[in-house]
Amino acid sequence: MTAEPIDPAQGGFPAGLSQPALRALAHAGYRTLEQLSAVSGSELLKLHGMGPKGVRLLREALEAKGLSFRK
Repeated sequence: MTAEPIDPAQGGFPAGLSQPALRALAHAGYRTLEQLSAVSGSELLKLHGMGPKGVRLLREALEAKGLSFRK
């Protein structure tokens, strides 16, 4: 079973986030940037397709909106 593709702009995800990272987020059920404030960066790193650069980009995008990963 495959997850619906994510439109990065619609979900608020940062430009530059790789397709494997976007697929990893979709497969895990994350459709918007705001949903990521309920998860830690280390949990995201466990997703197949998500790497340190992706987590850094997501952290920066969350911080720009006044949000952060779960502690």
